[in-house]
Parts: sequence; C-alpha cells; structure tokens
Amino acid sequence: MNNGKLLIVSSSPHLLNNESTRSIMWIVSLFLLPSIAFGIFAFGAYAGLVVLFSILFSILTEAAVQLIRKQKVTILDGSAFLTGALIGMNMPPQVPLYIPIITSIFATGLVKHAFGGLGQNWANPAIAGRVFALVAWSKYMTTWTVPFDADAVTTATPLGALKSALLEGNIDLSSTFAEQVGLSKFFYGPIQVLQSLPGEVIKTDTTYFNLFFGLKGGCIGEISVFLLLLGGIYLIYRKIVSIDIPLSFFLTVAVVAWIFDGTRFGLGYFHGDPIFHLLTGGCALGALFMATDMVTTPITIKGRIIFGIGCGLITMLVRMYGGLPEGVSLSILFMNMLTPMIDRFIKVKPFGFVKK
Repeated sequence: MNNGKLLIVSSSPHLLNNESTRSIMWIVSLFLLPSIAFGIFAFGAYAGLVVLFSILFSILTEAAVQLIRKQKVTILDGSAFLTGALIGMNMPPQVPLYIPIITSIFATGLVKHAFGGLGQNWANPAIAGRVFALVAWSKYMTTWTVPFDADAVTTATPLGALKSALLEGNIDLSSTFAEQVGLSKFFYGPIQVLQSLPGEVIKTDTTYFNLFFGLKGGCIGEISVFLLLLGGIYLIYRKIVSIDIPLSFFLTVAVVAWIFDGTRFGLGYFHGDPIFHLLTGGCALGALFMATDMVTTPITIKGRIIFGIGCGLITMLVRMYGGLPEGVSLSILFMNMLTPMIDRFIKVKPFGFVKK
C-alpha cells in the first residue's frame, strides 16, 4: 500500500505505450495504400481486383478458421487485411485471380493459423505465400506488363532482363563494348547494359529516375520505391518499425553489389552498382514492410542486425549467382526460419547483472 493506493506488482518489462496490435496493423496497412494505389494506377483496374481478392480471401479464411476452431473472430484487428494487402502487392499485375485467392488461403490458413494464429506463426505469412505462389505457378508469377500501357503489353523487369541476358550470353563483355556503353565508369554496369538491349526485351527506359518513381515492370506494390520509402520512414519515426533490419538489409545489398556485382560485367571488384540493386525488385518493400514483421524477427538489436545482414546477403547471392532474378522473398523466408536460433544465441543481459 502507498498512500492508500493499491500498487499492482507484475513481471517486467514495464513499458508505457498507447500502441496496440490492432492500431499497428491498421497504421502499417494505411501506409501501404499509396503504393497499392500507384500500382493500380500504373497497371489498371485488373491489378486492383488482384489486391482486392487477396485481401478479401485472407479475411474470409481467418474468419472461417476461427469459427471452425470456436475462437473469437478477430478480423477487425487488421492482421488478415495486412497479410492480404502484402500478398496482393507481391503479385504480377495480370496474374489469374485464382492465384492470389489460393495464396491468401494458404498464407492465412496454413502459415498463420495452423501454428496457432497471430503471434505464433513461424514465418511472415505473406512472404511464405509469395514463395508458395512462385513455386506453384512460376510462369504466371514471372510474367510482367508495361506500366501505363492500356494494352497490358508484356515486358521483362530490369532484374529479369539483366539475368536473362547474362545467362544467355547476350552481353558482349569485350573492351570495345565496355567503352561504348560506359562499363568502365563507376556504377554504370547494369543500367547501361539494359539500355543496350533490344527494345522488345525490356520496353521501359531504365534510368535511376524511372526505377525510383516506379516507371518499370514489376509486382503491383513494389514498383514505386519513392512511396515505399515515405511510408517506411514514417513507420520508423513512429517506432512501429525498428530501423535495425531495413538499414542492415539495405547496407548489405549495397556493399555486396558494389564489391562483387561488377565481376559479372568484366569490370572486376569494387565496380558494382549498389543504386541499381536498391531500386529494383522487391528490395524496398521487403526490407521496410516484410522483413520487419515483429513476430518472425529476432527480439534483440544485435539479432535484428544479423537478420538484416542475412537477408541482404542471400538476396544478392540469388541475384548474382542463382537461377532466379530476385531473391528478396527467399532471403526473408530463410531468415525467418533462423530467427529462433538467433534468439537462442544472442541473448539480452539481465538488468543489473554483473559479469564476474
């Protein structure tokens, strides 16, 4: 008793925060909406249907599972909405509608609820769903369209066009060609190679400006790095997202690209283009909104830094040496599986502990 007031004794940690799971889920979803809206604007109304069906079937699956298990239906907490939104953002613009539907059912029903529901899933449901769809329907999941084209003309993504050209030997790495396209310059390898490819291969002009603002082929919600950064920076400012993972993810991608990626173009080490790799694929979406999932990432700062470094390293290994052009989803899924081990070995020192 203290001055007649009853004090409640509880276990640490003692944190004062007005944020709830519900508010966090809806705030994150809110700051994904500009990127989703831009994707629909760029690719047309059908892309909106893809996102809508992803969200709808994620919510319906959550409600159905909870009713079957005689649990409280919690679709208003925003977690199912967020999962569906991320799945829709990770879909190509013209993918058949049954793919986002089945992917949402898989992600919410199996990855999330089969392991106990929110807070107990072993991997980010949207990431696992994205990888599942890529394996199950690789043809449809790697078919892209030109943004702002009413005829939905297909094109390659910058990463896809670059990977295909390298694998098929369509890039002349001679010194003459290097001089012509500027490969001897710092940071100019991938951009200049893509600009030298025939117009039927990649139908968008590959410049840093276009890559940053979303004038390129790709998934519905990943093309505008600008809008994703705005949303991510606000979430970091609000402390809803920790900066540890995005920063270590981005820095690892940049450093590995700079040191090693130039070797693919005959430039040697320390001549890769980190800017290109940061602005292409799902790097921004993955690092800011998917790798930062609270449930499936380490609890310590050191652990989260290791997590981000692992994501960036695996992403670049797949991009440079793997058979797929992109490795963001695979890297996050792999590091999700390593999270328990990271938490096991990277432990927090108890408060007041003195090392003898």
